[in-house]
Amino acid sequence: MNTSSRTSTLVMSALMVAIITVSIMFIKLPIPFTQGYVHLGDAMIFMSVMILGWKHGAIAAAIGGALGDILGGFAMWAPWTFCLKGIMALILGIMLSYALKKQWVMIGRMPLGGVLGMIAGGVVMVAGYYAAEGIMYGNWAVAALGIPWNIGQFVVGMIIAWALTMALTKTSAKKFFAYRFEK
Repeated sequence: MNTSSRTSTLVMSALMVAIITVSIMFIKLPIPFTQGYVHLGDAMIFMSVMILGWKHGAIAAAIGGALGDILGGFAMWAPWTFCLKGIMALILGIMLSYALKKQWVMIGRMPLGGVLGMIAGGVVMVAGYYAAEGIMYGNWAVAALGIPWNIGQFVVGMIIAWALTMALTKTSAKKFFAYRFEK
């Protein structure tokens, strides 16, 4: 990788950290009967993986997610978010990378591995936040109230990430994903 490419990757990674942070801090909807909220950060996390690839996308997801919590007034969630958003991005990236090496089944210009990766990453995130809230507050029933909201958050995130990523690509979807994941 040459210096120009490294600089470009660093700048894009920093930009995605900032976008994830802002989308978590400022675009949020409180979840009734809990202290949690839903946000558009998952869309930006999914998009960062599709744009940056799995390594840099996961780093941007973990850092941006944690910063969003810290700067948004929910610092107690930052360690959980750092881990869960990073893992969510890793799952998407690894599944997308694997799928692109084995097959090119597309669903609406999105590789099937990307769709499955977002679903698997979202399921891990939902389970992780359920466990985190249950541990932190000692109340598993209240923690369960957040499950449908978190599912909705990642499903909306999937749709927005797909739409934004496709809008940002100037090449065909196959060329776009092949370039990002076959390095």
